[in-house]
Amino acid sequence: MPIETTAAVLRAVGVPESAVASCEPLTGGTYNTVTRVTLRDGRDWVVKIPPLHATGMSYEQRLLVNEIAFYEAAAAVGNGTIPQVVHSELDHGAPAGAYVVMTACPGRPWHDIADDLTDGEKQRLRTELGQIVGRLHTVRGPAGFGYPAEPLGPLSPSWREAFTAMTDAVLSDAQTYRARLPRPVAEIRSVLAAASYVLDEVTAPALVHFDLWQGNLLVTGEPGARSIGGIIDGERMFWGDPVADFVSTALLGDLEEDEDFLAGYASVTGGPVGFTASVRLRLALYRSYLYLIMLTETVPRGATADTSEWTWTQVAPRLVEALGDVESATRSRV
Repeated sequence: MPIETTAAVLRAVGVPESAVASCEPLTGGTYNTVTRVTLRDGRDWVVKIPPLHATGMSYEQRLLVNEIAFYEAAAAVGNGTIPQVVHSELDHGAPAGAYVVMTACPGRPWHDIADDLTDGEKQRLRTELGQIVGRLHTVRGPAGFGYPAEPLGPLSPSWREAFTAMTDAVLSDAQTYRARLPRPVAEIRSVLAAASYVLDEVTAPALVHFDLWQGNLLVTGEPGARSIGGIIDGERMFWGDPVADFVSTALLGDLEEDEDFLAGYASVTGGPVGFTASVRLRLALYRSYLYLIMLTETVPRGATADTSEWTWTQVAPRLVEALGDVESATRSRV
């Protein structure tokens, strides 16, 4: 079925079957159908097709809008690491449905080769990633905050309003799906709301990928000369606080300890990241949001028992810690 659907997309963009050298389904994702297509003239594409009818999180509506917005906004600063959109269709009612066709970036997901990397390569790649993310954060968005696809309503005039809508939505999803959380939803909502004042310090919407874990970072090159070949899967992007990207770049970790990433980031942003009380509180809010998503999405995605247990074991304690950090910061303000 994925290959047949991809063939329909290729026909829709004027590529006959005779022009296709190979089609290879790409695994690792849990939401879209993704296929790598090599044409006989040497062009290398990735075709992404969203599910027609998906039961998912509230923010997971029209994700292709977000993905296209990310690639187009990031193209000028990505130094060749950002896929270029070749064709797109956002209407599920179109003859071939909704899809995006983009150029394929070189390399393999970082997590697939992590064990093969030397310490020196890891340090160099983290520095390079910091530089790329720093450049992404120079991109400013429209006069509004939130997801470009507007699944929770129009872009908001303030980051506090946008982020409050985002957290309210994921907490409502947790209730709807009866997701297992380490604290009651009402308590979590109260903890997050008490710290929302800090979000008013963010006044300019920046480009935030928010899914920069190793599975979405492609590494290319031979041992000893590896580099980042691609930043992919921009569908979770939003216009917001650039600090939010520090959460997924150090997924389940602490970016303050990542000297190599921070050095790369500082080299393109004009100075070191200042981990002030405000930045640390905002990071705790964004960690809470990401961990809430990770715990809740296991239900609509039909995660296996093993995956659900791993997520609970690894993520729930970190959510408890993040919420504790938020509470500590707000108590000290009183």
